[in-house]
Amino acid sequence: MLKNNKISRWQLIKTLRKHIRLSEKRSAAFNQNKIAKAIVYVMSGFMVLYLMFFAVMLALVANSSHRLTACEVFFGVLPFILGVDFLIRFMAQQTPSQLVKPYVLLPIGKYACVDCFIFNSVTSTSNLLWMAMFIPFAIMSVVFSEGIWVTLGFLLSLHLIIVTNSQWYVIVRTLVNKSLLWWLLPAAVYALIFSPWYIGKDAGISQLCDFYAQLGHLLPHWSVLAWIGLLLLMAIVILANRRLQFASVYAELSKTETTQMKHVTQLSALDRFGQLGEYVKLEIKSIMRNKNIRKGFIMATSLVVVFSLLISFTDIYQGGMTYFLVVYNFAIYGAMVLTRVMCYEGNYIDCLMVHKENIISLLKAKYIFYSLMLMLPFILMIPILVMGKVSLFALIAIMLITAGPVHCAFLYMAIWNKQTMPLNTKFIGKGSVENNWVQVVVQMAAFFLPMLFVMFLPTLVGEKLGYALVALLGLAFILTSNYWIPDIYKRMMKRKYVNMEGFRSSR
Repeated sequence: MLKNNKISRWQLIKTLRKHIRLSEKRSAAFNQNKIAKAIVYVMSGFMVLYLMFFAVMLALVANSSHRLTACEVFFGVLPFILGVDFLIRFMAQQTPSQLVKPYVLLPIGKYACVDCFIFNSVTSTSNLLWMAMFIPFAIMSVVFSEGIWVTLGFLLSLHLIIVTNSQWYVIVRTLVNKSLLWWLLPAAVYALIFSPWYIGKDAGISQLCDFYAQLGHLLPHWSVLAWIGLLLLMAIVILANRRLQFASVYAELSKTETTQMKHVTQLSALDRFGQLGEYVKLEIKSIMRNKNIRKGFIMATSLVVVFSLLISFTDIYQGGMTYFLVVYNFAIYGAMVLTRVMCYEGNYIDCLMVHKENIISLLKAKYIFYSLMLMLPFILMIPILVMGKVSLFALIAIMLITAGPVHCAFLYMAIWNKQTMPLNTKFIGKGSVENNWVQVVVQMAAFFLPMLFVMFLPTLVGEKLGYALVALLGLAFILTSNYWIPDIYKRMMKRKYVNMEGFRSSR
């Protein structure tokens, strides 16, 4: 609706949402994402089943409780649900870039694009996923004992809390993209949330649950003060996110300074390897000089250090979970960096196409560099060898299978990756979403498929023979890298014009 020759805010948001959907359809990765999205939806279906199962288990506990009501029991475990929600978002949901550039010179409000981004994140269907747990629990434990009105209060308050948590996630993700030191903020917040667990004379999980169980009485029963507090908290978080997104986007949009190199690292030790050495230099210097590549590398290294410390010096993960974390620890570099192979190179893909088979050397350099980087998690996990949590043979076998078939799968993404990722800008871009669902599927497969070999093969044929077979499988891929890397190149050349068009259009 037009008022005084001005478009209304709601009409503007609808128009921008339409533009975002069209931008996604024009994305170079749209067609290949459709199949991968279908796979993700199937996996989400399994997650829904798991959530329903947990709802049934929690409902049985709530129905047998004589001290707390069903709502109080559920709110007692809510901090754990919010923590899991936050972690899942960090693993599976990136902060999308915002479609800002085309609208900068238009006579619309300066917050218009940011408001559309906030609206999309608040109304995202991903926020409804937890309803697969909330609704079954409400049907089994709340609706018949406390009535429809309390059930509505229960479900609505939980949904608003999840929406608030989603905005909190976007705030943290945005700040972490600026500096990894911002990880201290969520650490402090969650330390405060879980403080009843470790502070006080009755500290423990019972005190934690009892503390938050009080909300389970106030919010479902429509306590005015409790609802004012929840809505006020939600408004504060959304407004803080709105202000942060505006400041981040427009600071990046107006950035004009260039990087001043005070010292150029020669890396002359790599000269002896000829063209391959030059591309190893390119990989190292890209990490040193380009903001997004550097942050991704630092993030991967930080995760490797954290997981190594968790596996080595805590008892949080035992038995089979220890092996899962070891596999995960080795796969982190590949999952966070190698799955995006050629995406950053899309900024200068025309230069790489000048000389024949340049890309073969580029792929070999990436493979060698990130395979050598596996020595870092190997060294950091030496304490688990001393403690006897994992055998040396198993650790070597997992490292080899990561360097072999796992890194091979990651590098094959070079065939289908055709969307340029910016080297330095993070919050603005042509496309509205950075998520490549093919990458997500490959990452999940790389984490879980090696577990089939690491966990079940030693069980079926014996530990020594099982890990020997895992190690041989990894060595087979490593020793044949001179065959499958050229195969990647040949397949890339068959799609050369399609990929180059995608790289150019997404710059």
